[in-house]
Amino acid sequence: MTTAIEQTLETYGIENWGAGYFGVNRKGNLIVRPSEHETRAADLKEIVDDLRRRGISTPVLLRFPQLVASQVRKLQRAFRNSIREFEYEGSHMCVYPMKVNQQRAVVEEYLREGSRYDFGLEAGSKAELYAALAMEQPSESLLVLNGFKDEEFIKLAFAGAKAGKRVVIVIEKMSELDHILRLADEHEGESDLPMIGMRVKLYSKGSGRWEKSGGEAAKFGLTTTEILEVMRRLHEADRMDMLRLLHFHIGSQLTDIKRIKNAMKEAARVYAKVKQMKAPIEFLDVGGGMAVDYDGSKTAFDSSANYTAQEFANDVTYTIKQVCDDENVPHPTIIQESGRFLAAYHAIIVTNVVDEIETVVEDITPIAVSEDDPQTVIELHDLRETIGPKNYREYYHDALEHRDELFTMFNLGLISLEDRAKGEVLFWDVCERADKYAQQAKYVAEEFDDLRRLLCAKYLTNFSVFRSVPDHWALDQLFPIVPIHGLNKAPTEYATLCDITCDSDGIIDKFVDLHDVKQVLELHPVQKGGEPYYLAFMLVGAYQEVMGNNHNLFGAPNEAHIHIDEEGYLIKKVIKGTSIGEAAERARYERSFLHDGFRRQVAQRVKRNELTEAEGAEIIEFYEASFSAYTYLAVNGHSGSGKGRK
Repeated sequence: MTTAIEQTLETYGIENWGAGYFGVNRKGNLIVRPSEHETRAADLKEIVDDLRRRGISTPVLLRFPQLVASQVRKLQRAFRNSIREFEYEGSHMCVYPMKVNQQRAVVEEYLREGSRYDFGLEAGSKAELYAALAMEQPSESLLVLNGFKDEEFIKLAFAGAKAGKRVVIVIEKMSELDHILRLADEHEGESDLPMIGMRVKLYSKGSGRWEKSGGEAAKFGLTTTEILEVMRRLHEADRMDMLRLLHFHIGSQLTDIKRIKNAMKEAARVYAKVKQMKAPIEFLDVGGGMAVDYDGSKTAFDSSANYTAQEFANDVTYTIKQVCDDENVPHPTIIQESGRFLAAYHAIIVTNVVDEIETVVEDITPIAVSEDDPQTVIELHDLRETIGPKNYREYYHDALEHRDELFTMFNLGLISLEDRAKGEVLFWDVCERADKYAQQAKYVAEEFDDLRRLLCAKYLTNFSVFRSVPDHWALDQLFPIVPIHGLNKAPTEYATLCDITCDSDGIIDKFVDLHDVKQVLELHPVQKGGEPYYLAFMLVGAYQEVMGNNHNLFGAPNEAHIHIDEEGYLIKKVIKGTSIGEAAERARYERSFLHDGFRRQVAQRVKRNELTEAEGAEIIEFYEASFSAYTYLAVNGHSGSGKGRK
C-alpha cells in the first residue's frame, strides 16, 4: 500500500529531479542531504522556524555549500572514470564560470573542494576578473578569460600572470590580439606572461533554449580564416609559444547528447589540425552547457537532459580520443566550464503563501431562487440541481450560454446587480460540479483541462518572480516547487502562484511533471491566521541571483548559509536582505533626500494646524524607522526586520 509520503514523492517528482539530495522525513518535512543518498540531513521547516526566531523571515534564500562540493566530486569522478575506461592519455580540469553565480560563498566552496583536482575559474568581465585575481587557486589550475576585452581588461590579465596565476586570454576578436602583442612586447624578457586561447566558431549547434550560442551565426568565436590569421601573426611576432588553448561553446543547458557529440567531433578535428601546424596547444576547452534535469524527465525537453554526468563525460572523452588517434596527435587536457551543473542544486528560495486570491465567485449567503427571478437565473439554478455524471458536459455548455446571456441582459439594463451576482454564483457552482464529474471520467476532454485551470486557486506568494526566479518569467524555465511541510498529508487543492509585484507577468502557472508540463500545482489549503504555509523553489543556484532584477524595488531576500552535520544543521551565516531604504537608494533616492522631503511635508501640515507637533513627530519617526524594514510582506505580523546573528 502506498503511503502518503511515497505519494508525495511521486506527486512532486522529488526523486526524479532531486539527484539524491532531497527527500521527505517522517514528520512530513522536506529535507536536504549534503551528498547523494546520505543519512545526514537538514529539515527545512526546522531551519525556517529557527531563522524566524532570530528575526529572519521569508522569503529567505537557503544556501547549502556542501551541495556545490558534492557536484564538484560528481563531475570529477565522471571524467576520472571515462579517462580510465577509454585509456585517454590527457587529463581533465574544470574552470567555474563566475557569471553563473558570483557570490563569494559559492566560489570559495567550489575552490575549497575543486583545489584537490586543480579546478580553476573562468571570468567574462573586468569585475569578475578583479574578484578572481584575489581568490586562492591551485598553482596548476587555470584562470580562463572569455568575453570581449579592452586594453584595461588585458592589463589586468597580465597582472594576474605576474601574481602567479595561469591566466589564459581567449581571443574573441582580432583587435584583442593587438593589445596582447603590444603588452607582451612591453614585458619582453619576462617568463610569467599569460597564455593565449582562441575561441572557435563551430558549424555545429547545441540544443535547447540557447542553441543560437553555437553555429555560424554565433555571437562569439573566430572563423577559420581568423584562426589562421591569429596563428600567422603570432608566428611573425615570435609569440607562438603563448598559444596554448582552443575553446568553443555551443550553449547553456544542452538537452540532447547527440548535439554534444557532433560539436565534440568538429572541435576535436579543429584541435588536431591546429596541432599538426606545430602550434603548442595543450588544452581543449569544451565550454559549458552540461544540463540540469529540472523536471526529472530525462528527456531532451528544454528543462531536462537526456544524459547523465557519466554519459556526458564518456561521450566527450571518447569522441576527442577517437579524433586525436585518427589524426595521430596527442590527447589534450580537457577543460570544462559546467557552472550550471555545479551551482544549481545548492540554493533554495523558501517563502510563505500570504493568502488565496479568489477567482471563483463563492456563495456568501444561501441562494434562494424564486419564480420572480430572471429566466436565465432560474435555468442556471436548475442546471446546478440536476447535473450528474451522464449530462455534465451538456450542462456545462448550457451554463456557458446562460452566463453570456446573463452579462448581455445586465449590459442592457434588464436585470439588477443582485440578479447578476446570483447568476454568477450559480454558474460557478455548475462549473465546479462539472469539473468533479469530468475528472472522474476515463478520458478528460481538453475543455475540462482548461476549466480546471480556471477553477484552480491562486495562491498569493510572498516573493518576486523577477527577483528570485527570473528565468521562469523570461524563458519559461521550470523550477521544482514543493511545500516544505505537510508532506505526510495528501494535497487537496490545485493552484497557481502569484507574486506580490504589481505586474500581471508575476505568476507561475507552469510546473514540473514527469511526462508533461503541469498547469496547476497540487498544494494544501491555506489556513488563514494559522501557521504560515511555506513553499520551496528548488534548484535556483545557477543564474537566478545574478539575473534577478529590482522590479517594484523588491530587493534581495534574506539569506542563510547552512552546514549539514550529524546533529542536523548549523546556521553558519545570516545575511539580511535589502531594506526599503536600501532599495530606494539604488534608484538614487538618497536617505537624506527622502527624510528631508517627508519632514518638510509634515512640517507644512503642522504649520497649518492640520497636525499637532506630537502627531507630526510620531509620523516622522515611523517613516524614518521604515528605512530599515524588509521590502517583502510581513508573515503574520512579523516583519523580519530584526537583527540576524550567526
